[in-house]
Amino acid sequence: MNIGGTDKQAALDALRDMTAGAVPIALAEHRSRIERAQAFMAAQGIDAVYLNAGSNLTYFTGTKWSPSERMVGAILPAQGDLVYIAPAFEESTIRGFMVVEGDIAVWDEHERPAARLRAVLEQRGIGAGSVLAIDDSTPLFLLDAIRAATDGYTLRNAHPVTSHCRSRKSDAEIALIQRAMDMTMAVHVAAAAILHEGITTQEVEEFIHLAHRKVGASGSYFCIVLFGEATAYPHGVSYVQTLQRGDTVLVDTGCKVHNYISDITRTYVFGEPTGRQRFVWNAEQAAQRAAFDAAQPGVPCEEVDKAARRSLEANGFGPGYKLPGLPHRTGHGIGLDIHEGPYLVGGETRALEPGMCFSNEPMICVPGEFGVRLEDHFYMTANGPKWFTQPAASLENPFGAG
Repeated sequence: MNIGGTDKQAALDALRDMTAGAVPIALAEHRSRIERAQAFMAAQGIDAVYLNAGSNLTYFTGTKWSPSERMVGAILPAQGDLVYIAPAFEESTIRGFMVVEGDIAVWDEHERPAARLRAVLEQRGIGAGSVLAIDDSTPLFLLDAIRAATDGYTLRNAHPVTSHCRSRKSDAEIALIQRAMDMTMAVHVAAAAILHEGITTQEVEEFIHLAHRKVGASGSYFCIVLFGEATAYPHGVSYVQTLQRGDTVLVDTGCKVHNYISDITRTYVFGEPTGRQRFVWNAEQAAQRAAFDAAQPGVPCEEVDKAARRSLEANGFGPGYKLPGLPHRTGHGIGLDIHEGPYLVGGETRALEPGMCFSNEPMICVPGEFGVRLEDHFYMTANGPKWFTQPAASLENPFGAG
């Protein structure tokens, strides 16, 4: 696979819209998610859940709304229909975004929205003495307001409910993640092709944004491009770098397709790699493979992290989180959020189940030299893990199947 040698415009012209046939989550699936949540709530003794604006609201209702200082959300009772809650002046707009339709309890700017929430609960027969679970993404100021307005209620964290539903993806969700991953992989290949001595990280980031648009996304959901010593910093540095021959190159980027996210990292060398670069790259490849092999149904999530660290330690890195080595968890869940639970990390004892989706990225950081991160995602099936994108074949062929 060639690194460099292609004109930017030629690389863009070679890309095509890849979104044909990508189908958004249907109303029927949103309704089934609500039913699943309600069954779980009843079993756990939870009378209602408050879903705040954000990915949990989108997951259950299809309504996409960004959180702000104003309460916008939905009350999901263990029995019966959900009720949205929103500022009165946003009512018509909220209705335009609805997938799962429902009543909207509105509040005016001089009113306390948390008091309106309590009134809705009481109208539904969910009064004092009931258990109300609060979306764990709810900001503290709003949680405080809800707590003050719901004297007599028992408040719980709604994470067990939302995680129970969201952590195991449906076939429709996996298909959307797959499409987003395929699109980002095509962008990765294009970005590697345009590299030349003197190009800046900013120029590459701008190209990747345009390339994501060319394959049908709205642009990059995020983008990290690093050269040389800066590749040792997992989430980047504050300054622009200029590519020199022999530099390690790290590109981590993704996009969205119908709200579902891709996230892929590749690391390679511009020019002839040194023996040191090759050794570290190969150690990273081995650790990623060890993590994948350990990811079997019923295995605790933490065992995947342990497998990656054992592989790294066998190559002289670590131990544990010590540098040079792997300073962070091996992987994260992905879906509507780029990072969502469960995580592949020590202490996470939840067992792997079919439908769970994870990144696999046991990055090696060598301070003062460079870093190597190979990040692909997999999803669990009854027979074991399956890759969304095939891992890099070699340092010289980072986009070929390994």
